[in-house]
Amino acid sequence: MKVRFWGVRGSLAAPGPATLRYGGNTTCIEVRTEDNTIIVLDGGTGIFPLGHSLLREMPLTAHVFISHTHWDHIQGLPLFVPIFIPKNVIRIHGPYDIVAGSGIDQVMNVQLQYSYFPVREAELRATLEYETLTVGQPVQVGDSTVTGHLLNHPVVNLGYRIDSGGRSMFFTGDHEPYFNIYDPEDPEYPAYQAMLDEKQCLFEDFIRGVDLLVADSAYTISEYPSKRGWGHGTFDSVIQLGLKVGAKRIVCTHHEPTRNDDALEKAFQEAVERCCPSSGGPEVMLAREGLELTF
Repeated sequence: MKVRFWGVRGSLAAPGPATLRYGGNTTCIEVRTEDNTIIVLDGGTGIFPLGHSLLREMPLTAHVFISHTHWDHIQGLPLFVPIFIPKNVIRIHGPYDIVAGSGIDQVMNVQLQYSYFPVREAELRATLEYETLTVGQPVQVGDSTVTGHLLNHPVVNLGYRIDSGGRSMFFTGDHEPYFNIYDPEDPEYPAYQAMLDEKQCLFEDFIRGVDLLVADSAYTISEYPSKRGWGHGTFDSVIQLGLKVGAKRIVCTHHEPTRNDDALEKAFQEAVERCCPSSGGPEVMLAREGLELTF
C-alpha cells in the first residue's frame, strides 16, 4: 500500500511562505493498493494538484471517500480535473447527512450550482457515481476493503479503515476524543460515561494494530479547553491513541491554519516528548504535502 499526502491543513487553506514546508492545502490523501486501485480520502483543496498528477493515467477510475461534508474536506472536488474528462469514472462514497437529510450525492449537487460555480454537474464529461454509506458497511474497492466507523464531530463523520494485502491504515477525517457533557456530580454523569467508554472501546478495537494511523491533531493541549466541542483532537490525544492501539506508524494531520511551520514543529515535538517512550515505540510524524509512505 502506498499513501501520499496532498493536503494536510484543517478548516481553511493556508498557502504562503509560513507554510511552505508542510503545505497549505486542506485535507486530501491518495492511497494506491497493490493492484493500483486509486482511493482518495477527502476532497479538500489538495485534490486539485492530485487531479493534475493523474492526467498521465487517463482514462481512470477513482474512488473518493468523503469523511464528512464540511467545506475543508470537499471544496476541491469541483476542480478535480478528472471529472471533466470523458471515459473517467469517479465514484464518490460518503455518509448520510442527517442535518440536510440527504445522501452523499448532495456533495456535488450543491457545489455545482451557478450560484457557486460556473459549471453544472450535467456538463461534466466523466461518469460520476455516488454511494451513501452506512456505519460499518464494508465496501470492496479493487483488492481492498474500505470500512467506515462513526467518529465524534459536530456532523456525521466516518473515519475509514483500508485493508489490502495484509496491510491496513485508518484515517479519522475529523475526530474529537469523546468527553462527558455532564459534570461529575450530575446524576446523569455515570450512565453517559459508560456509553462513552463503550464507544471508545469499539473504536480502539476497530483500529487495533493498524500499520498506519492518520489522525486529526488540530490543537495543542493548552488550546483544547477553549475549543472543546469543535470536533478536533490534539497532538497528545492522537499519539496516545496510536500507542494504545499498537499502530505501527502515527501521522498527525489537519494542521491548524494559523500555525506556521516553525510553530507546528514545536508543538508536535513537545507532544512527542510528553507522550512517547524513549525508544522502541512506533514512528510518529507530521503530515506534509508530498509525504509518501509505503508499507
